[in-house]
Amino acid sequence: MKMYCGIDLHSNNSYLAIMNRDLEDVACRRVPNRLDCVLEFLEPYRSNLESVSMESTYNWYWLADGIEDSGYNVKLMNTTKACRFSDMKYRDDRHDARWIAKLLALGILPEGYIVPREDRAVRDLLRRRAFFVQKRTAHLLSVGTVYQRSTGKRAEVSSIHDWKVEDICEEIQDPVIAQSITIMLPVIQLLTRQIRQVEKTVLESSKLRDEFQLLRTVPGIGKVIALTIMCETADIGRFPKASNYVSYCRCAKTEHISNKKKKGAGNRKNGNKYLSWAYSEAAHHIRRYCPAAQRYYSRKRSRSLEIVAKRAMAAKLARACYYVLRDQKPFDPSRVFH
Repeated sequence: MKMYCGIDLHSNNSYLAIMNRDLEDVACRRVPNRLDCVLEFLEPYRSNLESVSMESTYNWYWLADGIEDSGYNVKLMNTTKACRFSDMKYRDDRHDARWIAKLLALGILPEGYIVPREDRAVRDLLRRRAFFVQKRTAHLLSVGTVYQRSTGKRAEVSSIHDWKVEDICEEIQDPVIAQSITIMLPVIQLLTRQIRQVEKTVLESSKLRDEFQLLRTVPGIGKVIALTIMCETADIGRFPKASNYVSYCRCAKTEHISNKKKKGAGNRKNGNKYLSWAYSEAAHHIRRYCPAAQRYYSRKRSRSLEIVAKRAMAAKLARACYYVLRDQKPFDPSRVFH
């Protein structure tokens, strides 16, 4: 009889539950997060085990790869779509593992995409770069605020990178205020060096791929944005239509309309935040290089708020890049902005 295994994965242990086709419990056990312990539990049921599934938590790489290398069929559960009954009064790890196994047995498991192993490292390194950029921006804004508050002069962000400790101490007489600025300068410089090192590594790893060259044909999409879109999108074939991809990029509307009235909003954070950032940045830059995009933005801006026009541009670019990646053809502004 066919069997199905659900794994409730935690930081230091996992709860495994195996069910048969009739939704009857076969075996349940909590094991430490060691691949040999997990495989030892699964081994007696190998011949009947149809598939193994786990939640797409932050630490699923090692477990999914190890189980797959051992010859099992692995599926990743999309946790945002696997809704449990809202009126349940009690649930624990055993219930969660059995719930995953039950969804497998019934054939209704909402699957998440398993990114190929060779692409994960570059994608995660780019995400680390985004983290560094976010921290550097926060430090730059903080330094600029202190400087303007103390001197009354506004500092350009680009100039802060070149500031010297001696110049700040000479301009600001109060040593305490000066130190609140100078202690941040080495941190900013270190983050800048790390960001450049990450960019160098990912460019050497990915710049020769066809997808990268095609995305670079879009005005306003530079090397980093193209790499981000390429790595976060992965296989464009997993999106049946352009609208699915636009929604995944968080560029689709989230309104709930009934009888021509807005009754609420959907989950606007459901999707990939890194693609949302990438297309927002591309929408900002394309207006500088593409007259057709500038005209499109001006029309949108004349009828709506600035943020609405920017998001409309981002959605337009996401849809255009979908066809660029799917059809393997360069970007054509005349077909996008008409």
